[in-house]
Amino acid sequence: MKTENVVQATPFNGRKQSLIEDARRERSSGSAGSPGPSRYGDGFVFEEKDGRVTLNVLFTLSNEKNAGFFKTGKIFETFEAKLLHIESRPGRKSKNSTTDLEFFMKCEVHSSDLDVFINSLKRVADDVRSIPEEKVPWFPRQIKDLDRCNMLITKFDPDMDQDHPGFSDPEYRKRRAFISELAFRYKQGDQLPTVEYTAEEVSTWREVYQQLRSIYPSLACRQFLDGLQQLEKECGYGEDRIPQLREVSAFLKEKTGFQLRPVAGLLSARDFLASLAFRVFQCTQYIRHCSAPMHSPEPDCCHELLGHIPMLADKEFAQFSQEIGLASLGASDEDIEKLSTLYWFTVEFGLCKQNGAVKAYGAGLLSSYGELVYALSNEPEYKPFNPEETAVQPYQDQTYQPVYFVSESFEDAKIKLRRYSATIKRPFAVRYDPFTCSVEVLDQPSKIQNALSQMREDLKTLHNALEMLNSS
Repeated sequence: MKTENVVQATPFNGRKQSLIEDARRERSSGSAGSPGPSRYGDGFVFEEKDGRVTLNVLFTLSNEKNAGFFKTGKIFETFEAKLLHIESRPGRKSKNSTTDLEFFMKCEVHSSDLDVFINSLKRVADDVRSIPEEKVPWFPRQIKDLDRCNMLITKFDPDMDQDHPGFSDPEYRKRRAFISELAFRYKQGDQLPTVEYTAEEVSTWREVYQQLRSIYPSLACRQFLDGLQQLEKECGYGEDRIPQLREVSAFLKEKTGFQLRPVAGLLSARDFLASLAFRVFQCTQYIRHCSAPMHSPEPDCCHELLGHIPMLADKEFAQFSQEIGLASLGASDEDIEKLSTLYWFTVEFGLCKQNGAVKAYGAGLLSSYGELVYALSNEPEYKPFNPEETAVQPYQDQTYQPVYFVSESFEDAKIKLRRYSATIKRPFAVRYDPFTCSVEVLDQPSKIQNALSQMREDLKTLHNALEMLNSS
């Protein structure tokens, strides 16, 4: 795959801008200069192509105009209008208590006939109007579609950023390019690539591991410590070896259903969040430059393997991460920006309460010795996690965060996130199917009925199990 087709060159402004700033760029670039629908003189909105226009028409027929529907049909026939979709529903009751019918029609007519067509409808129907069609951004429906979620942001790339510790090291840049190529070649279903790390890379890992491991017991949350302990026992986590994605992914799959996928760098906000909806975490395999072992301007394997993976081994946290991903599917650019900010202040820099103390669960904290110590000192301001406030919280991109959000528990955070997600405007709901590793769009009553039927079967199984326990 040619990387120039997916790479954006953007100036480096600091590690803390990654996901949020990217979402803002997507939002501005997506709206700037994009062709919008045309407008007819009195407000009708339509799309025009090859001499024909497509428009959504709404109108009302009352009982007093009982022949209105047949006359409407005659108008469509006269103007050779192609009917693409039709819906009807009871309208508001008029003053004389007759019941109206409201109609929605999506149709296609010749461009030259548009004005006469609309005026003809107005003669036989009431309240004739149109609405623009709501366009939903593309999102993956099946796990294999993640092969298309590969938009990279290169502002932290050592080939592009002069402030990157590895910019002046040609050997490091060559090594990075080699490891990145492994990710570029990967397709869903392939075996995860293995990297033979050099002695210098292992030495960098060792220094990071030793420094952070010494302060985890007093500063990290219980779920992180439990996950790290399991990884040390089952995946060979330790200071003398950098774990391979293949074994870590198998471990996560067994614990929480999450799996790893190699990525060549920092993904766009929309693509990264979409992956979480499928319980897939996009994970880098390269390591930071040896000259700056305690700092990286971009996510690397130290950040991923030490910061994220132990938390993704916890079921509640894994569910919380997936909820953010599901909320992002089909969301507007504005909502993607807000969800990115939510992700930033929770999954990356979140704090939580445990046994009367505040502990860290964010990967950005748990992979940064300096900020982890700072975040749990008396210097920063703490605020209770509230998605509405968190989603619009300004962030600091030059130094440590002045504000951190504290969750009561992961369950509490998950409940609040679901409430917030319900406010995101989408013309549908989505549901993840773990059996097929796909996302189902619940936009029809039949799909909702099928989902409810499956839930009823699950409830029957649980009910029977409970009865067996009570009778024993």
